[in-house]
Amino acid sequence: MTGTVRYEIEHVSRYRYAFPARECVMLLCLKPRSDGGQRLRDFRIETSPPASLTSETDCFGNVRHVLYLHREHDGLEISARSTVEPAVPDPLPGSLGAHAWREILSWGESADYWDFTRPSALARPSALLDEFVSRTGIERADDPLEGLLRLSRRLYRSFSYVPGSTSAASPIDDILQSGRGVCQDYAHVMITVARSWGIPSRYVSGYLSETGRPGEQAVGNATHAWVECRLPELGWIGFDPTNVSLVDQRHVRIAVGRDYKDVSPTQGVRQGGGDTNLEVDVQVIQKDALYGRPHHS
Repeated sequence: MTGTVRYEIEHVSRYRYAFPARECVMLLCLKPRSDGGQRLRDFRIETSPPASLTSETDCFGNVRHVLYLHREHDGLEISARSTVEPAVPDPLPGSLGAHAWREILSWGESADYWDFTRPSALARPSALLDEFVSRTGIERADDPLEGLLRLSRRLYRSFSYVPGSTSAASPIDDILQSGRGVCQDYAHVMITVARSWGIPSRYVSGYLSETGRPGEQAVGNATHAWVECRLPELGWIGFDPTNVSLVDQRHVRIAVGRDYKDVSPTQGVRQGGGDTNLEVDVQVIQKDALYGRPHHS
């Protein structure tokens, strides 16, 4: 089911090199998904200088673009523009019932959920995680939905959102040690704990439209990240521990994977160029507003 909110999104990545590069090959993960109630109305991607672009679909159903630039260039700008109607989430029940854990644990050997129940590169158990779980009293609840809601609240209260405090390749030990991180760190910790309980959990990259609701972190000029957990009768449910909220019409999904490494917006290799400076600018403009006048994030 779709709702009445529509977003126009512009995502611009600017690479500037110390000296000209001769060749560049990149993998781009910038096209929002059109599934789970979300509808992609329009998508365009352009580069300056012009490059060859082909598209492919990965094993998680994400559309990726492969960029080839076979000429000398001193920088690269990638502009992705989308028009998206996010999904309207259905109300959640108060609990899932006594049978829920039995069904979840029965999925443990299913090939359908294998990638989302095992540790991955950036969502791995560690001694620091064990200590954090023990110290904060995080434990599996009798009801899996309530347990995940408690986990999201605990992470929100335990960590401070500090832009630049971690990098894209940071393991969960960085936020566990410092108590500071960004949305992808919150997501990786929640995924790791939920998987340890046997709940299939996946990383979601996307955008968040700010609505000014109390208690939310300001996430602008960048992509956002959250978690989806598979639950009996409900399917994949989104949790945003950075903002201690469930995923709703403010969230636009780009891609899903085991962790950030599966859905990095841009990655690749080039010949030459030297040191690189990357600037990312994201604008999310609400058009058919539920909340009043259009706004930017």
